Amino acid sequence: MDNQDTPVRPRVPRRARTALLAAALVAGSTLATVTFAAPSQAAGPAPCDIYASGGTPCVAAHSTTRALFQGYSGRLYQVRRASNNQTLDINALSAGGVANAAAQDSFCAGTTCLITIIYDQSGRGNHLTQAPPGGFQGPAPGGFDNLANATAAPVMVGGQKAYGVFVAPGTGYRNNATNGIATGSASQGVYMVANGRHFNSGCCFDYGNAETNSRDNGNGRMAAVYFGTLCWFGFVVPGQCVGSGPWVMADLENGLFAGANGTNLNNTGRNGTFVTGMIKNNATSYAIKDADANSGGLKTSYNGPLPTTSGYTPLRLEGAIILGIGGDNSNGSAGTFYEGVMTSGFPSDATENAVQANIVAAGYANVTGGTSGALHAVGAGKCLDDPNSTTTQGTQQQIFDCNGQANQAWTRTSSNQLTVTVGGQTLCLDASGRGTTNGTPVIIWACNGQNNQQWNFNANGTITGVQSGLCLDVTGAATANGTRVELWACNGGSNQQWTLG
Repeated sequence: MDNQDTPVRPRVPRRARTALLAAALVAGSTLATVTFAAPSQAAGPAPCDIYASGGTPCVAAHSTTRALFQGYSGRLYQVRRASNNQTLDINALSAGGVANAAAQDSFCAGTTCLITIIYDQSGRGNHLTQAPPGGFQGPAPGGFDNLANATAAPVMVGGQKAYGVFVAPGTGYRNNATNGIATGSASQGVYMVANGRHFNSGCCFDYGNAETNSRDNGNGRMAAVYFGTLCWFGFVVPGQCVGSGPWVMADLENGLFAGANGTNLNNTGRNGTFVTGMIKNNATSYAIKDADANSGGLKTSYNGPLPTTSGYTPLRLEGAIILGIGGDNSNGSAGTFYEGVMTSGFPSDATENAVQANIVAAGYANVTGGTSGALHAVGAGKCLDDPNSTTTQGTQQQIFDCNGQANQAWTRTSSNQLTVTVGGQTLCLDASGRGTTNGTPVIIWACNGQNNQQWNFNANGTITGVQSGLCLDVTGAATANGTRVELWACNGGSNQQWTLG
């Protein structure tokens, strides 16, 4: 059905041969050095300083948006541009600061960029790279998973622009040869900050501890934090979830646990623009917590014994790190990751509360204050695009890989128009024929001041036509290049959410 997200059925894990090693960097790529100066100042201890003071230090710390140690000013991630395969490391602007997004914007201007490495800030070298094939094959050559589009998830952190890791189905990162990550029944804590509006029911938008051979090695071989709408207890126990989600749950392999033995009526889901998800485990127990990453404290959905089903007590962790995928490389998930850590030891509630307060203070926000730039389709991770830079009036607009070119540069005017300038002409985004029904094409047309060319930007990320009240919509919630945009009744789907800038 048009404009409905198609649920992705959970995949049944399967065993296979030993996985390939983690992805190597593209042969022959060249590291480009670009220097930018901009102010940025740390505001007290960062999450990993807080964990260390609580006796549970970070053994992995990943973020494309900010430094997770007060004194860290090094590499956060690496991007590779399509035009010449050169790579660039993106650093924090200063110790404890936000990522240098301006460096990425300059480096990737006029082309597309992918995130090739997410660096570990802990000093242990637990970097995340392109996930190799495992129980499931990825869509990239050799069965690897895709890399994330580097410009698909713009975000503001403390009033400064940064970029998250946009995970579309088929995208994934992994490290199967880690240092210091919990194994066996050792204690650990895990948290991640994710986009609360970008999710699906595919398996599995995880961050945390998984198998080192990219296969399903049985119950209890994982302990990762999950966010999404997949309510699946696998072969463990019959179960149910409360409400429609999304939920923060624990992926312990062969099932997503809302708490206890699977079902937990106290895990009622977490709605919000940005979400904090936490889990922790030791030899006998585990806990699940979630929060609005913009305000308030943590909610403890569960804190008690590990599942009683065979294999879960105690856990038999293997110590790999995954992002955006399941332990066996199940890669049907969608989500956006901003930051996350893994600890040595079982963090105290007081420590976790302090970390949540730090996340709130970081000030995550949508890029909505700008008046010009690329118009990002949240659900697809692509940009609103004037096909082939045409100036032909009546051309229906589309989504396409973000490339920084003029046909993807939109300006929000003081009269609520959205304009694009191509071939020396400035044209307006327009509801074709002044239509007010579902499926009305959204086109470009000579600006005329009528209200079918006026658009409201709403706090929930939607853009609605002033005349129709309908939402700017990516047809059928599709993600492919060339998918057309139209008007449709607002339904809360991520294919109706946009960010400008």
